[in-house]
Amino acid sequence: MNSEIVEGLQLMARDKGIDYETLVEALEAALLSAYKRLPNSEEFARVTFEDGVIRVYAQEIDEDDNLLREWDDTPKDFGRIAAQTAKQVLTQKIQAVERDQKYEEYQGREGDIVTGIVQQKDQRYTLLDLGKVEALMPQAEQVNYERYDQGARLKAFIVEVRKTAKGPQIVVSRTHPGLVMRLFELEVPEIADGIVEVKAIAREPGARTKIAVSSTDSNVDPVGACVGARGSRVRMIVNELRGEKVDIVPYADDLREFVAKALSPAEVKAVHVDEETLTATVVVPERQLSLAIGKEGQNAKLAARLTGWRVEIESDQPRPAPEAEVAPEAAAAAEAGSSETEPEAGGATEASAGDDTGDPQAEAEAPEAAAAAAEPAGTTDSAADGDAG
Repeated sequence: MNSEIVEGLQLMARDKGIDYETLVEALEAALLSAYKRLPNSEEFARVTFEDGVIRVYAQEIDEDDNLLREWDDTPKDFGRIAAQTAKQVLTQKIQAVERDQKYEEYQGREGDIVTGIVQQKDQRYTLLDLGKVEALMPQAEQVNYERYDQGARLKAFIVEVRKTAKGPQIVVSRTHPGLVMRLFELEVPEIADGIVEVKAIAREPGARTKIAVSSTDSNVDPVGACVGARGSRVRMIVNELRGEKVDIVPYADDLREFVAKALSPAEVKAVHVDEETLTATVVVPERQLSLAIGKEGQNAKLAARLTGWRVEIESDQPRPAPEAEVAPEAAAAAEAGSSETEPEAGGATEASAGDDTGDPQAEAEAPEAAAAAAEPAGTTDSAADGDAG
């Protein structure tokens, strides 16, 4: 019977990748517990399992925990007890070791990207099968407009790895800016090699991302490297993000130049910087105002997050001053409609890093012709063909 236990331990050690001695120690601890439950067992004892032979040694210990004597006290039918105990205890030990191994595999991997298959989805979270373990994607880490159908394969960003009694709990995200960063590292070898550096990322999950890049090699265009031949690289990233637009802009040490590029695809005429208030006032052509602001202020907000400065956008056309005298008919009409009409906002819009509110003018969309004419050189919008490779 003991030889069967040895064979079972060796087989488990090979199949599960667990050290044989670890399993023997677990078995000895379980057999000691089983011995102490027997009638007339000694208070102090130890169990050995060597070469398939089980021995129980009773011990006499003094008040100072010194061993006075030790003798063999192995019960006659202990082999049968060992066989019954071994299966249950070893199964528990193997499960515990496997949980620890899985945790150690993912421990410290916060910030990595993983690929999983959607297993389950409800209002609270989505479960992804990563192979050996499952990952949890809470509702807050999901993109509002994305659908996660069962069986679908998708990439996610690891934000936390927790150790629990049931094994590691891996929390992943589809909204984290780090997901875009890792996708660019996978698709652009120059980033993985350190030739192209990602200086900053600002993201509105599901809608738009702006990423600022620079090159350590003067012969390598950082924007062109990220876009790829005929837009092949950025297109792969946009597909993985399920249509989210990606603006790739060149980083500049000069703040004025960087702010202007960050507002791509809008054309910028001038940038005025106030270092005391950390505000950049941007002047754009009147026809580019709504494009610079973006829908619901999105373009301005992302530019502010990307640069870390407050961004105010103004038209190059001054607003007409109010008339000193108003005709009676116009005054009556204005008074009648004052309760239903909001006063017209001024010609400037302000956005700051972390500001999630947009200007009412941002609701207006710029004509496609204006957007195409306004795209600055050196910037790439994934919504376009991406031919800037």
